[in-house]
Amino acid sequence: MIFPWLKRYMPRSLYGRAALILILPVAVLQIVVAVAFAQRHFDGVTEQMSRVLAIELRYLTSQINNAAGAETAVVEAGRIARALDMELTADPVDGVIKGWSDISGITIARVLNDEVPKLSGINLALEPSLVGVTLSTDHGLFTVTLDRRRLSPKNPHQLFVWMVAIGAVMLVISYMFLRNQLRPVKRLAVAAAAFGRGQVVSLTPTGATEMRAAGTAFLDMRARIERQAQQRRLMLSGISHDLRTPLTRMRLGLSLIDEDTSELEGDVDAMQQMLDAFLNFARDEGTEETEIADLGQLITDAIQQSQRAGFDVTAIGAISTASMPLRPMAIGRLLDNLISNGAKYGTRVGVSLAVSERSVCITIEDDGPGIEPEFYDTALRPFTRLEGGRNQNKVAGVGLGLAIANDIVRSHGGSLRLGASDALGGLRVDVVLSRPAPD
Repeated sequence: MIFPWLKRYMPRSLYGRAALILILPVAVLQIVVAVAFAQRHFDGVTEQMSRVLAIELRYLTSQINNAAGAETAVVEAGRIARALDMELTADPVDGVIKGWSDISGITIARVLNDEVPKLSGINLALEPSLVGVTLSTDHGLFTVTLDRRRLSPKNPHQLFVWMVAIGAVMLVISYMFLRNQLRPVKRLAVAAAAFGRGQVVSLTPTGATEMRAAGTAFLDMRARIERQAQQRRLMLSGISHDLRTPLTRMRLGLSLIDEDTSELEGDVDAMQQMLDAFLNFARDEGTEETEIADLGQLITDAIQQSQRAGFDVTAIGAISTASMPLRPMAIGRLLDNLISNGAKYGTRVGVSLAVSERSVCITIEDDGPGIEPEFYDTALRPFTRLEGGRNQNKVAGVGLGLAIANDIVRSHGGSLRLGASDALGGLRVDVVLSRPAPD
């Protein structure tokens, strides 16, 4: 960008920038034309008319000065003034009197002062549309009044009014056409944002050829992503279901053995937990419809369920109300997953909720060993178990807990962040979800 400082003042939205591109050239063109026309036409016409009047005033002054006496001068001044379409009055003017908005009055005063010797004063504010001029002669001060139309055009503003009015009408018409062209862009942005939150919004490609192509490409991309996700779920679900049958046979076989099989049964239980984790990861979240739900109530229910399960889980601060579009069952699984994960690796778990106008942040902390900062990104990957930090011998698993939680958060258009807990000393998980802007 040529002028980087202008970026701070530019509109953010596409509508605003398109309107600026449309309005700015028209406005600049009108201003340039108005200024140029006012300076070169009205100012020139006013100056020419004022010079003509200056000739008449000089003639009047010379005739008054040539009069034999004061009385003769008054009679002669009245006769000549009437002949010049002026009127002799008895109210002298001192200096230049004009209104603040009288632009052409500046030119009139300048020309008359330059062209008429011994000009005492000019009153450009007489009503209705009169001008008073006081002349200093050899027989005293003489004041004449004349029509303002003899000095400047009568309605110089009409051109500007018509220009602004027609420009405004054309801008409105142009903006209506522009809005119709930009509407497909907005629909595509809404559909893309909804898909990022796990929602499917109907989209029909409309508008210009390029916009139809972009809309069609987005629909094809969305279909491919949905097919790939469905294939992944079906594959993992099929594998997990197929492995349940041999596991069941193994469990029955172990029950028929008279020897101590507690270690083998523990391995079978661990395999069963792994299969359950696979099924949870492969579960199709798209079947649940998004609805307006109270996130605070979902958190409270998750805390109570964990307490009934024997976990030491407490709320840090007040859990306030936060109604927003959610998939309640998925959020419930998310909370249960993160709370149980913290309870397995630690002894205490704290849950808090921070609510703002644009977002909400769920924080789940534990007093376990935590995770080293360099492994935060790795811990969110599926089927990843960390060698350091948390004890793998203490808790069996396949490394899907945080991956499932991250999947659910991303399907809601949010983000999951890991960090160190200041309150409990273990791992802190922040779940940030965006709130829709109020209508």
